[in-house]
Amino acid sequence: MVDVDGSTGEGGGQILRTALALSCLKQVPARIFNIRKNRKKPGLQPQHLCGVLAAAAISGAKVLGAAIGSEEISFSPGPVRPGNYVFDIGTAGSTSLLFQTILPALAFSSGPSTVKITGGTHNPLAPSFEYVKDVFLPMLGRLGLKAGANIERYGFYPVGGGSVSFSIKGRRQGGPLNDIAKDIDLRARGRLLSISGISAVANLPLSIAGRQRASAAIRLKGFSPQIEVREVPSYGTGTFVFLLARYEGALCGFGCLGERGKKAETVGEEAAEKFLSHHCEGAPSALDPHMADQIVLYLAKSGAGKKSFTTSRITEHLLTNLWVIGRFLKFECGITGGKEGPGLVELAV
Repeated sequence: MVDVDGSTGEGGGQILRTALALSCLKQVPARIFNIRKNRKKPGLQPQHLCGVLAAAAISGAKVLGAAIGSEEISFSPGPVRPGNYVFDIGTAGSTSLLFQTILPALAFSSGPSTVKITGGTHNPLAPSFEYVKDVFLPMLGRLGLKAGANIERYGFYPVGGGSVSFSIKGRRQGGPLNDIAKDIDLRARGRLLSISGISAVANLPLSIAGRQRASAAIRLKGFSPQIEVREVPSYGTGTFVFLLARYEGALCGFGCLGERGKKAETVGEEAAEKFLSHHCEGAPSALDPHMADQIVLYLAKSGAGKKSFTTSRITEHLLTNLWVIGRFLKFECGITGGKEGPGLVELAV
């Protein structure tokens, strides 16, 4: 059994999600304790509990301690079973984070799967649906993992009720990353090809989305961004801006959510500033911070060889995720660059 201390590093829910994913993937039992120890409300919240139950559903796992507020679980999985799954978080908790919990095991499983999830699609501390669809999955696609995403209804805090679905191809022999080159080099992003994006509102005046787009475009003067104004279906109200930067060697995503009392112009400006922070930092980096901390699991599982990437920010989230992965998989890691600054990550598997 692998013991995972949830108070390590940033001490949040990502430790739980990564441990569950790798427990299923390796078919090894795990004891996860001090769950979300560094958060204001420690232990399993509805979103995290749904992740535990989803991981159990795809693997037939035996679970002890799966309850709201629990700070320790014992998770003993069986073989992963590809198929058709439906999960309802029951709150505005992130559908993207739940999907990321079960994707690795289903992607390396013996057949195709579909997953439908109800919950939040745009959350302050989680990648948005657009990020998953337009950045995360296409970048993994370059490594051989085949999956797609669709959205039927958007979910904003506090109402939630968003509905998304995913299709995962799965592979029969060893997983989707074993039929690519041993060495993976994601250090060079190449030339910026375009910036596109969405400025959207749900159950609010469309003029708000127009103001968001205008402020983002002003801040990105010289980059010629193509930002679509859109009204999206949702049970609740909400606004967001999402920007997609296409480079010759990478895709990067940057977004900002609206909230009560926050000017539409500020939403657009903040999304633009996130792109500029990535694009204009000293050493041009291939991966944005979100992609950096999520891709390491797949690189560590991709077979023997050297894997490397540059990122515009070495986050505590990335460092913590590397620690969790190291509890389940064998690899050596070298990092050049300081925390919260740009850097180079090199893995030897």
